[in-house]
Amino acid sequence: MKPIEMLLDFDATCCTHDFPHIGKSIGAEQVLKVLVENGHKIILFTMRSDVTNPQATDPTIKNIPGNYLSEAVAWFEERNIPLYGIQTNPTQHTWTSSPKAYGQKCIDDINIGIPLKYEPSLSDRPFVDWEALLPLLEECGMITAEQAEILADELNEFWNEQRS
Repeated sequence: MKPIEMLLDFDATCCTHDFPHIGKSIGAEQVLKVLVENGHKIILFTMRSDVTNPQATDPTIKNIPGNYLSEAVAWFEERNIPLYGIQTNPTQHTWTSSPKAYGQKCIDDINIGIPLKYEPSLSDRPFVDWEALLPLLEECGMITAEQAEILADELNEFWNEQRS
C-alpha cells in the first residue's frame, strides 16, 4: 500500500454541516484513523478560516466572527487524528507557487460521485456516507479488504446506536 497525500474537507465530510458550529459525528473518525495508520497523510482542505471581521455581502453567508478553522483543527486533535497540512500541502512550496493545495485524492461532500447519506434526524443536509465510501477506498488501495470489513461493521454499529 503506497501512502498518499489526501485533501479532506470538514463540514459535511468529517461531521454534519452545522457551520458556524462543529457538526455531529457521522462516523468519519474510525475511517480517518485507519487511513493515517496506513501511512496516508491528511491535508485539511476546508472553507473554514479564523475570521475577525467578516464582510460578506451575500445574505446566505453568516457574518459572524470566530475561530472556525482552529475549531476544526481541534476536532482532529481531540480525536488523535494527525494532520499533515492545513489548507496547503507542506512540501508543495518547493516545486510550485500555486495557492491550490496539492493532494493525490480528495474527499469532499461536494465531489461528483461521492456517496452521500441523508439522516433528517441528524442534519437537514446530506453528508459523506463513509460506509458507502469504503469500497472506493479499498479499490484505490487506501485500505485493505479486511480493514473495509471491520470498518463496515463499526460504522453499521455506529449508525444503529445513532438511530436508537
